[in-house]
Amino acid sequence: MTGLFEKIALPGVKHIIAVASGKGGVGKSTVAANLAVALSRKGHRVALVDADIFGPSIPRMFGVENARPAVELSEDKKMVLPVEKEGIKILSIAFFVPSGKGLVWRGPMASKALTQMFEETIWGDLDYMILDYPPGTSDIQLTAAQKLNLHGALIVTTPQGISLLDARKAASMFNTQGIRVPILGVVENMSWFSPASHPGERYFLFGKGGGEALATELHVPLLAQIPLVAEVGEAAEQGRNAIGHPEVSEAFGRIIEGLHP
Repeated sequence: MTGLFEKIALPGVKHIIAVASGKGGVGKSTVAANLAVALSRKGHRVALVDADIFGPSIPRMFGVENARPAVELSEDKKMVLPVEKEGIKILSIAFFVPSGKGLVWRGPMASKALTQMFEETIWGDLDYMILDYPPGTSDIQLTAAQKLNLHGALIVTTPQGISLLDARKAASMFNTQGIRVPILGVVENMSWFSPASHPGERYFLFGKGGGEALATELHVPLLAQIPLVAEVGEAAEQGRNAIGHPEVSEAFGRIIEGLHP
């Protein structure tokens, strides 16, 4: 096993992007999933890692809850092959745990499981590896930040004040001495709601301007504001993705442009 600060070697992976938030419920996993799909549709080789050990949701979003990764021997060592969907290599702890069973693990055990997911998987050559980061700033989050060569992080928030408070904590972790991961920008999710019958109208259900204020505070760009669209949530529940929606698709195009400032 690698030492505490020794980086995990992933020589075929060009860019590792963490999609993070300080709290759950802001749509972070939806953003991570649709970002992976958007990148794949642009012809990039993409992997999506569900790093949320205690609350994995990526398999359900892609309709692969019952999938089980294949295993092959490599230099007398068992290595996992990620599940593939929509041209994306997907890996989640949910693939190895019976459905509906909660994990009762202490932090070091969960961190070790996360490390093994990277070390004992055949990733191949990738342009992007997207990490659906767990909410919070504890052992698992620190392990990923310290042991992976992260290209950068996206901070996801909603316009609500409470979301901004927690998003600041997530951002501060990436700025901590000994970690220093560049924050590429802020993504504001659920920015407004437009009724289907009146698409030109915007209702700011969760407040307004929070993402812009956070971006200004962190001295990073506000990469995109993603509207609250019912079909996005419905698609995730049904194992589909909804970046075909014009405003949502446009938002993810702007996020992709911001991955290389």
